[in-house]
Amino acid sequence: MDLKTAAALRRLRLVSVPEAVSFLILLLCSVLKRTTEFDAVRPMGMIHGVLFILYVIFWADAWNRTKWPKKTAALYFVLSVLPAGGFFAERKLKREAENAVIASRARNEGIVNA
Repeated sequence: MDLKTAAALRRLRLVSVPEAVSFLILLLCSVLKRTTEFDAVRPMGMIHGVLFILYVIFWADAWNRTKWPKKTAALYFVLSVLPAGGFFAERKLKREAENAVIASRARNEGIVNA
C-alpha cells in the first residue's frame, strides 16, 4: 500500500466517527424538537451534512485508490447512512490498514512474495 492510499483510508477513518456521532446527535435533536422546546435541528443538520459530504468524498477517494470490489465499497457507503454505521466503518478500516501494514512489512523483509 502506497502512502496516498494509506492517507485516503486514514482520512475516511478520521471522518467516520464524527459523522456517526453527528448523526446520532441529529436524531436526538429531532426527538427533542418534537417533545420539548429545544430546537437545534438546523445547526446540527448543517454540521452533519458537512461531515456526511466529507465522508462521501473521502469514501470515493479511498475506493478509487484501493480498488475495492463493488461489494466492499457499497458496504462502506451503507455504513455511512446507518445511525451508528460510522463506528463499524472505523473499526473495519482500522483492521484493513493494520493488515496492509503487516503485509507491506512482510514484503519488505522478504517473508512473503505478495
